[in-house]
Amino acid sequence: MSKEIEAVRQWLKEVVIGLNLCPFAAWPEQHNQIRITLSRDTTEEALLETLQSELTLADETPASELETTLIVIPDQLQSFDDYNQFLHHVDALLRGFHWEGKFQVASFHPHYCFADTYPEDNENLTNRSPYPLLHIIREDSLEKAIANYPDPDGIPDKNIAQMNNLTSDEKLKLFPYLFARTDKG
Repeated sequence: MSKEIEAVRQWLKEVVIGLNLCPFAAWPEQHNQIRITLSRDTTEEALLETLQSELTLADETPASELETTLIVIPDQLQSFDDYNQFLHHVDALLRGFHWEGKFQVASFHPHYCFADTYPEDNENLTNRSPYPLLHIIREDSLEKAIANYPDPDGIPDKNIAQMNNLTSDEKLKLFPYLFARTDKG
């Protein structure tokens, strides 16, 4: 397994599932229904082809076998602005292949920054992954999960509060790719 996939797997287990940032992630992880694939593409065109292939695979595979896919992108889109612009192409691909309403692509990036926040704001940690990621989600599965969850609208506020309550040591442990020790002892 590549170091990139291993880093994403650890982030998924310790941050996303471990902190319960996504209360719907534990089930598919426990049942081996999450595909994590590495894209070594170096152009946006090639990455769009990879995304199309992964969406086709998801479309042709029952959710009981493949619930969701994470595409790890270590070789391009390192700038969050470039990544954010690329998401327009992702949306166009979903529309072009009539996958709107069937799949959505969630975004995670090491420098993720929500609108109306500063880069250093803790709430951005909820979407900060070790590498740029494209997360393919089945909309029908998400709708079922949300329908059975007591307070789906409260998830973002709960997650922000949780990020704000992390200590420096916890941030270092959970996000080693973002925080480095600066003590000289």
